[in-house]
Amino acid sequence: MKKRIAFPALLGLVAAYPVAAHHSTTMFDHAKVVSIAGTVKEVHWTNPHVAIFVYGSLAAGGEPTLWLMERAGGWSRSAVKPGDKVTVDFAPLRDGKKGGALKRITLVESGKFYTADIRAQERANLEEETPAKPAAK
Repeated sequence: MKKRIAFPALLGLVAAYPVAAHHSTTMFDHAKVVSIAGTVKEVHWTNPHVAIFVYGSLAAGGEPTLWLMERAGGWSRSAVKPGDKVTVDFAPLRDGKKGGALKRITLVESGKFYTADIRAQERANLEEETPAKPAAK
């Protein structure tokens, strides 16, 4: 009887392994927060992540370039659109390429912002909080 239960359980773990491996976030340096200011170029809605391409530069200045931000869950398709002027706080890629895991994106025109953390976005008085100072790169 134990073998009948153990085999399906083992099979389930083996089948789940690729899914867990896919969702690793070790490529991002979550100990740092970097900021850029720019314009949304494209938004790609694919399950389970959304890719936001922002043409911009580091908040401290620099040559504008295309950055790829990855965001997971919780927003509507109309939250951020191509052409929106934004500031983005993100955990940078460890390999130094232009991209990262989105932490917070703010629409310059309205001041409205979205975070990668759905629960944090719903906290009372979140609008009154000031974002953490970004780490220099």
